[in-house]
Amino acid sequence: MNAVRQPAVVPPVFTEATLDTDAIVRELLEGTGAVTLRGLFTKEEIAEAREIVMRESNGDDRGAKVTHFQGDAEKAGRINLQRRVWNLLAKGDIFSRMAAHPAVMKVMRAFLGTEFIMGSIAANRILPGGPGQEPHIDYPYWDYHSPETHPTRINSSFPLNGQVTIMLDPFTEETGATAYVPGTQRELRYPDEDDRFFDRCERMLGEAGDTVVFFGAVWHCAMPNRSTIDRSAIITQYLPKFIKPMEDLPAALPEAFVKSASPDIKQLLGLNYPYPEVLDAARGGNAEGRKRY
Repeated sequence: MNAVRQPAVVPPVFTEATLDTDAIVRELLEGTGAVTLRGLFTKEEIAEAREIVMRESNGDDRGAKVTHFQGDAEKAGRINLQRRVWNLLAKGDIFSRMAAHPAVMKVMRAFLGTEFIMGSIAANRILPGGPGQEPHIDYPYWDYHSPETHPTRINSSFPLNGQVTIMLDPFTEETGATAYVPGTQRELRYPDEDDRFFDRCERMLGEAGDTVVFFGAVWHCAMPNRSTIDRSAIITQYLPKFIKPMEDLPAALPEAFVKSASPDIKQLLGLNYPYPEVLDAARGGNAEGRKRY
């Protein structure tokens, strides 16, 4: 007798007008681990971002850019069907607007602290026939398959990561919408084969322009694209101010961009947090602590 599959778990949906950061933080930490934000970007903005991503990734038809969780695809010679576009801030103003959208900033300030930073912003394009990823958790947890390299008793009771996926194409089961196992963020652990990820997973479904916010400690992965269209998205990683970023974003950007960046972008680039610093050469005086003491 076949087991009856339970109804799909759908992440709660918010708009900029109905944004409830308390409810979102609870959902990310204690609920499914994900929420959908709808209507943050216009069709024109999505089309602009997609055009740049297609142009940049078409120049990488061998899949030569670094990527992650694609070991099986690399062995099978199919890694070129999943393409990354890095350093997006330098490739169009639209990506700065996406990274620092007021609704995203509001959610991340509540989730990661008011001085949070951005660890990475990239596009992920999966072409028709493109393979899926290894089920995983995201930076700085992404190598937690070797837990001995992390501090003892590290846990997910407070977040060290917030992920934002902006869909540039429809995310359907056929196109390879991101799979995840709701609630797995509550216990920090890297998934293994005994966890039956693909038997238990749900999908982050949506239309072009939808934005999914999730805690990177939830088990997830891109799925194979079995359709005849692309499945592309902007993937942005946010971190507390004290976590070492995955990308050296300021070093990859033109000096003029960094100097003229908005206050929000400067915060995201980590320019407001001075550490690590050569303290032997720093200006003298008391630099930390409550100033009134």
